[in-house]
Amino acid sequence: MTRITRRGLVAGLGYTAIAGTTGLLAASPEARATILQGGEALSYRTHRLIGRDALVREYSEADMSPDFRTNGNTMPQDDAYQRHLDNGFADWALQVDGLVANPQAFPLDRLRSMPSRTQITRHDCVEGWSAIGKWTGVPLSAVLEAVTPMPAARYVVLHCADSFGLAPYYESIDFVDAYHPQTMLAYGMNDGPLPVGHGAPIRLRVERQLGYKHAKFVMRLELVESLSAIGRGKGGFWEDNSGYEWYAGI
Repeated sequence: MTRITRRGLVAGLGYTAIAGTTGLLAASPEARATILQGGEALSYRTHRLIGRDALVREYSEADMSPDFRTNGNTMPQDDAYQRHLDNGFADWALQVDGLVANPQAFPLDRLRSMPSRTQITRHDCVEGWSAIGKWTGVPLSAVLEAVTPMPAARYVVLHCADSFGLAPYYESIDFVDAYHPQTMLAYGMNDGPLPVGHGAPIRLRVERQLGYKHAKFVMRLELVESLSAIGRGKGGFWEDNSGYEWYAGI
């Protein structure tokens, strides 16, 4: 009997959709946008239907990549960030607010003292490359539990220190991925502090999505009911400016 895996089913549904709509993709920009948005919705709903709490594969140290490249912004130019970097993030704190009962600021030492998780996972970049690295951090669920989200909260918006021109970088995930056991705010990489090029002092690891969702240089978490009033309303910098999918599930 053939075993049907979650990824296999998602891939099969995706290939079927592609095979049935290839002709329409060339029809018009409007048709293309409609079809791609339909594919995103199909992928999101399928992941939520099948194995919404499933873990991605974790690897051994022998599998780790000898070189884990950086991309995107590797050194924020923000003055406040530069001051934090210069003093070793001693006065830095993660702000958590929005639809929460108990907004708080979490200094780096406090995050390091909270329950931690270490995992060796594969990072898949939308550019087509992959690398395996070891990440250590605090589960995002532990931070959320400390601030008590309000019932209306549905998304976690990550506001970052870097920007492209005048557009600040941000990303967002829903509560299913925020509470997934492998989703963390990583402050360590490959048994050392998180390097600046990889997002110091903390970055998001949301292992079931493509790399552009793993926001670096995270400064603030904002819990919201809707993404419509954030940026241009599509849930992230690349989503707003380059048409990337908000849900980048793999």
